[in-house]
Amino acid sequence: MSAMQELLLLLLLPLALLALQASRCHGACVEVDSDTEAVANEGFKLGCISCKMRGEVPAIASVNWYFKASDEDEFSPLYSYEEKTSAINDPRFYERLDWNGSKNTRDLQDGSIYILNVTFNDTGTYLCIFSRVLIYSNYEFHTNDSKTIVLNVVPRLTRGLASILSEVMMYVSIIGLQLWLVVEMIYCYRKIAAAGEEALRESAAEYLAIASESKDNCAGVQVAE
Repeated sequence: MSAMQELLLLLLLPLALLALQASRCHGACVEVDSDTEAVANEGFKLGCISCKMRGEVPAIASVNWYFKASDEDEFSPLYSYEEKTSAINDPRFYERLDWNGSKNTRDLQDGSIYILNVTFNDTGTYLCIFSRVLIYSNYEFHTNDSKTIVLNVVPRLTRGLASILSEVMMYVSIIGLQLWLVVEMIYCYRKIAAAGEEALRESAAEYLAIASESKDNCAGVQVAE
């Protein structure tokens, strides 16, 4: 085996090991808060994510949603999802709710639902409850987790001050980075040009010195003759 082949093998071996490790990994779970402002007559996702603390432990989970309108005092059952089967429990939401969480698994970590054609009557408080069973070799551990979302329905989407400032800062950063790159390019160009001119001057001086030395040598040969 040649040296080039050995070097190529050494470079490919870590990549192959990395690919094998990546194939065994699963997507990470991140708990993100749900949006709280919906636009009337449009769709809206009620986010509810509950990550397992022990990702390697198999589990079974169910999700139950409850709703309390802005003029109500108690929660009423809204939606349930268990064993890959869903049910809408509130007549006000019939044919307007759809499952938007974990698919094709009983080990639920995303219990989000989607509201179709949001109305102003959907304003209120939503409660999402995860009921999870962690299955160990010798026993089962039951745990619950809940998320509360206060939803406000508006005629049209309004942008907050933080969103506007973040967008302005993003554009300022992009423009600043481009200006910095232009300055760096001009500086490098001038430095390369100056180095090139210096190299040309040195080459010309060296050429003249060689030509002068050759001329002197020729004159010395003629005198000797």
